[in-house]
Amino acid sequence: MTEWLIFPSGDAAKLERRLPPVTPEGRGSGGVPVRAEEPEGGSAAASPPTGGKNTTPAARPFVTLTFATSLDSSLALAPGVRTAISGPESKAMTHFLRSRHDAILVGAGTAVADDPGLNCRLAASPRRGARRPEHQPRPVVVDPRGRWHFSEESKVMRLVDSSAGLAPFIIITPAALDEVPAERRAVLESRGGKYIVLGQDQVQSHMAGAEGPNTGVWDWSGILSVIYAEGIQSLMIEGGGGVINTLLEGQRNRALVDSVIITIAPTWLGPGGVVVSPARELDANGVPAPALRLADVSWHQLGDDMVLCGNMGC
Repeated sequence: MTEWLIFPSGDAAKLERRLPPVTPEGRGSGGVPVRAEEPEGGSAAASPPTGGKNTTPAARPFVTLTFATSLDSSLALAPGVRTAISGPESKAMTHFLRSRHDAILVGAGTAVADDPGLNCRLAASPRRGARRPEHQPRPVVVDPRGRWHFSEESKVMRLVDSSAGLAPFIIITPAALDEVPAERRAVLESRGGKYIVLGQDQVQSHMAGAEGPNTGVWDWSGILSVIYAEGIQSLMIEGGGGVINTLLEGQRNRALVDSVIITIAPTWLGPGGVVVSPARELDANGVPAPALRLADVSWHQLGDDMVLCGNMGC
């Protein structure tokens, strides 16, 4: 049975200025409705973001980087191990954020390890009883080598079949696409999903990415451009570790992120985990450059967790 989640309007209001721009009709980027717990006097107020960038370049969507981490900056106990970190209140926040974005992006490692649903389970209106939200975000999986061997039984596909989610768009290289079995392509395409091909000339082999160190990952501006070309105006990037770390490496990548929302849980996972720790940058003399620091920071407590919001100070 589906667990429908409720996110209080008061908490939603604290995050509003961190989210994609909202139209006067109270709808988010790409026509995404605003959904939070409705007080007796009406629905939660919606206002345009003011702390981050109100507009983004025409070639890319509004990008929110969001993830849950432990006190020692770990996303998981070990590579490939699904690890629950956040509490129920911040989990509901994640689904509220999903309701306000056109798409959710994860790397292939996350798709393989977690078998994620990548849908929105925020109740449409608690006062009328929990029911399906009107909007579902489009899952986007960055899978350059075709590692994600999904099937009809994968969670995301079963959600599509039950009208509780959308089929993913998968970003892949031409060589990897040639190796995808016809049966797997049919599972994806028959449900409205697709493969999006980026050429080898768009791969930066010197970067560590979702596929592991030095195996190549696309220039993020290229990824965001092809996503935007699919009509996606707002994108929520959730992980995993390789995806997050590459976005945090270098001013060029950081400039592509409009909003940062991080859940910090009161727990340590210990050594050997998947850690958010972008490579240290050096100046022209080989001296470590000043550490990356978020700007326009705010903190919000949700249950036992703390939520850190900010913008890239680049």
